[in-house]
Amino acid sequence: MASDLPMGPQLEQIHGEIRDNFRALANGFQKLDKIKDSNRQSKQLEELTGRMRECKRLVKEFDRELKDEEGRNPPEVNKQLNDEKQSMIKELNSYVALRKTYMTTLGNKRVELFDMGAGVSEPTADDNVQVASAMSNQELINAGTTTMNETDQAIERTKKVVENTIEVGTTTAVTLKGQTEQMGRIVNELDTINFSIKKASQLVKEIGRQVATDKCIMLFLFLIVCGVVAIIIVKIVNPGNKNVRDIPGLAPPAPSRRLLWAAEHFD
Repeated sequence: MASDLPMGPQLEQIHGEIRDNFRALANGFQKLDKIKDSNRQSKQLEELTGRMRECKRLVKEFDRELKDEEGRNPPEVNKQLNDEKQSMIKELNSYVALRKTYMTTLGNKRVELFDMGAGVSEPTADDNVQVASAMSNQELINAGTTTMNETDQAIERTKKVVENTIEVGTTTAVTLKGQTEQMGRIVNELDTINFSIKKASQLVKEIGRQVATDKCIMLFLFLIVCGVVAIIIVKIVNPGNKNVRDIPGLAPPAPSRRLLWAAEHFD
C-alpha cells in the first residue's frame, strides 16, 4: 500500500494531499455523470480542472522532495517511491483524459492540455497522454525531432509572412511617394491657377475702368452733338436771333457781308 511506504514527514504530507485530491476528483466525475444540464456540467468541469492543477503542483513538489531525500534512502525505498510517483502521474493523466472525453461530449473543441513539468508529466495533443519520464530514449528523440520539424515549418511560414509584409510595405512606400509627388504637382498647378485668377481680376478691373471712361467721353460727345444740332435748328428757324452766336464754319463773318453790300451799291 502507498501509506506503508517509508517517507519523511514533508513527503508524507504532500502524498496525503495528492491522495485527497484524487478522491475528490473521483467523486467529482461520479457527480458529473448525474448532471444533465450542460452549464452545470461545464462549471463542474472547471472545478475538477482546478483540482487537477493542484494535483500537478503537488506532484511537482513530491518529485522535488523525493530527489532531496534520494541520497538518504536505500535503493529499494527510492524505487518504491518512484513507482508511487509514476502511479500518481498515470492516475492524474487518466483524469486528464477523462476530462477531455467530457469536454468533447459537451462540444467544446478547445481542450486544455496540462504542462506537468519536466520529469513529472507532459501531456501532449495525442489521445494517449504520456509522461516524459516514462518515455524511452528513442521516443524522446522522435518526439524532439517532430517538435523541431514543426518549429522549422513554423519559422519558414513566419519568414514568408515577413517577406510578404516587407514587399507590401515597399509597394506601399512607392505608392505613397508617387502620390506625394502628384500632390506637389497639384499644389503648384493650384498656385499657378490662383495667380492667373488674380491677374484676370486686375485686368477685368482695368477694362471696367476703361469702359467707364469711354462711356463718359461718349456721353460728353453726345451732349456736344446735341448742342450743335440745337444751335443749327435755332439758326434755321430764327435766323435773326442775335442771342445765338454763329457756329464757326457754318456762316460767313458779318464784315464780309457788309463789304459785299457796299460793293454792289458802289457799282
